[in-house]
Amino acid sequence: MSNTEVRPTELTCGGPSGEDTPSAVDVLTARQVPLGGPRAMPVRRTLPQRARTLIGAWCFADHYGPDDVSATGGMDVAPHPHTGLQTVSWLFSGEIEHRDSLGSHAFVRPGELNLMTGGHGISHSEVSTPGTTILHGVQLWVALPDRHRDTARDFQHYAPAPVPLDGGSARVFLGTLAGDTSPVRTFTPLLGAELSVEPGATLTLDVDPDFEHGLLVDTGDVRLNGTALKPAELGYAAPGHEVLTLANEGTGTARLVLLGGPPFGEEIVMWWNFIGRTHDDIVRAREDWQDGSDRFGRVEGYPGDRLPAPALPNATLTPRGNPA
Repeated sequence: MSNTEVRPTELTCGGPSGEDTPSAVDVLTARQVPLGGPRAMPVRRTLPQRARTLIGAWCFADHYGPDDVSATGGMDVAPHPHTGLQTVSWLFSGEIEHRDSLGSHAFVRPGELNLMTGGHGISHSEVSTPGTTILHGVQLWVALPDRHRDTARDFQHYAPAPVPLDGGSARVFLGTLAGDTSPVRTFTPLLGAELSVEPGATLTLDVDPDFEHGLLVDTGDVRLNGTALKPAELGYAAPGHEVLTLANEGTGTARLVLLGGPPFGEEIVMWWNFIGRTHDDIVRAREDWQDGSDRFGRVEGYPGDRLPAPALPNATLTPRGNPA
């Protein structure tokens, strides 16, 4: 997915995580951003933001739908580039056609992971299929560590089986949770899972205390370690927790996305669809895309032009860490 803001701000991930205590849960609210399509399907963005720009290596989280594509036009994101990151596509409903410059032609379907590695450079397109009536899901980005940020482009697909839990279930698409481990390759330790919590139930999950965690609420009235979270909010728990407690206080089933990983020890600059370490990294990536460089390859089969890069800001892009 592309960051389709016309004037994307400089976004930074990494560095110190501050002095959070293990007992604290910070509540992060989303901002609304238009995403492609003839009538600009809105998405809710919880990462990055001023309060926190990164959870583990997760540095971008868009949450969208339930979206009636007959009203919005659905998703139609023309070929666009990525560097220095992996994209994670996860749907609750609908279907998206994916094409990339590696030659991958795949479909994103509910409960199935599509993970694309940008590395040195890749381009791709994403279009909701004609049979889709309601589009609903999340699009996530993972920052690659410096030693791997120029890795070769790659694409992986995985359909995790549901893991029954006492009071719910889990689909573990990255990392390990509840005794289940995803085979998908990542460049830093990560956790990614869709959780279902039955009405009135409480899930108690054993987690890695070296990880920080984020819980994104799709549906339900939920408490994370006692802190109330509303739909579209993301609860942040700092490292130090060996257990996370998720309580559903509503009358319907809660659906959640749990993200985690050890604090990312590097400062990185993210602008538009590029992640680098310096202003010059971003300038070179933008120039390569605008010049049609082989760095990003070509997306075959998309019926239209590729997205042009926005203009750079009249300032030097500088890396910063998370606010203390």
